[in-house]
Amino acid sequence: MGEYLHSSMKVPGISLSTLIIAVCCGFLTPFDLSAVNIALPTIAGEFSLDAIELSWVSSAYLLASAAFLVPFGRIGDIFGRKKILTGGVILFTLSSMGMIFSASSLMLISFRLIQGVGASMIFGTAVAILTSVTEPTRRGQALGIYTTSVYIGLSAGPFIGGFLTDEFGWKSIFLINVPIGILIIALILFYLKGEWADAAGERFDLKGALIYGSSLTAVMIGFSEIPQVAGFFALGLGIILLALFIWLEHRERYPLIRVSMFRTNRVFACSNVAALINYGSTFAITFFLSLYLQYIRGFDPQEAGFILVTQPVVQAIFSSYAGSLSDRIEPAKISSLGMGIIAVGLVSLSFLSPDTSTIWLMVILAVLGFGFALFSSPNTNAIMSSVEKRYYGIASGTLGTMRLLGQMLSMGIAMMIIAVVVGKVDITPDMTDELMIAMNIGFMVFSVMCFIGIYFSMVRGNVRSD
Repeated sequence: MGEYLHSSMKVPGISLSTLIIAVCCGFLTPFDLSAVNIALPTIAGEFSLDAIELSWVSSAYLLASAAFLVPFGRIGDIFGRKKILTGGVILFTLSSMGMIFSASSLMLISFRLIQGVGASMIFGTAVAILTSVTEPTRRGQALGIYTTSVYIGLSAGPFIGGFLTDEFGWKSIFLINVPIGILIIALILFYLKGEWADAAGERFDLKGALIYGSSLTAVMIGFSEIPQVAGFFALGLGIILLALFIWLEHRERYPLIRVSMFRTNRVFACSNVAALINYGSTFAITFFLSLYLQYIRGFDPQEAGFILVTQPVVQAIFSSYAGSLSDRIEPAKISSLGMGIIAVGLVSLSFLSPDTSTIWLMVILAVLGFGFALFSSPNTNAIMSSVEKRYYGIASGTLGTMRLLGQMLSMGIAMMIIAVVVGKVDITPDMTDELMIAMNIGFMVFSVMCFIGIYFSMVRGNVRSD
């Protein structure tokens, strides 16, 4: 029976068993992230968290994911990506169980850090393995299906998370992760054949990993502490450490990140910068709107989740088609159009007010979802198609790093604006004006960033001849 299932999981150019595993992984982590965002006000009430502490519930996960993604991607190249993927799903599942028993904000944030480490092990390997076993002519289709699963996770997160929070409490969100994680582990053990250790025998750059992780930690702490002096100091230290890391990587025989690829491969460099800016200008949308809908508009978590689900549902509908389209049309053209549509949506969000129609907000979210669909799959296809097969692990890890750095940057900007406008105080109904100002400023900043991203998306060059 097992042999029959394995043999049946094949279609021309794509390993269906590998695609199913990648799809499940693609669903799990964004589902958790978006579901937690909708539960943030409830979590804040239970643990009496101020605005900055609350933002760390999301930021701790992102920080750990970003700090460990590249190191674990490299470890996977050396010792086998299947081992790292399996370990990541196990760690993510166990930490989700730990979240259920969190009795304090410190325990909560600590388990979120551990969960982020598990997510980093998943991020850096799933796409690389999928790309390795898929023929180039079907790569955009496979990556489009994978991206669709990510957006389905984002879609289900707010809606299911809102329902679970209302009916069973916020801890039930993490309970859902456990059976999904167990299912993925079983699929990996039974159906994922191979290790894909393309850099077997090479040395791991431990010094680079420590400096890289320290730089990201300092930058994130700096964003959360600005405008205090300590915040500027931490931010400056993080930038210095990042510059030191880049300098050392140029001289390392077996670097953690092949910095030279950014210098010699224009498509790779510009596509990654476009991804960084895209996630940097959009990730905090859900964070801001979750606070807006529940604190300013008075919706409960389930109602807010139903509204926010508009964006990822549209993404899920169009992502697979956009990925397949990028197998025939130059990815840069499609993703640049997507970035332009996102910019229009962000400008519209910067004019939100307490009286904005809910229908109009959902229209804006639908526009953003369509833009995301056109950008993400083709941009991923461009990055993975711009490098040789032996660099798939590095390319996948770099793309994942850009995504997480962008998400960190987005939350960092949001935290900084909240720190300046709202301050380190508990969020209450009488903070409506301050929250509204912070949100409007945030969306204006993100709009400018997105317009800059259009430039990098357009000038990257081609990966194929039309």
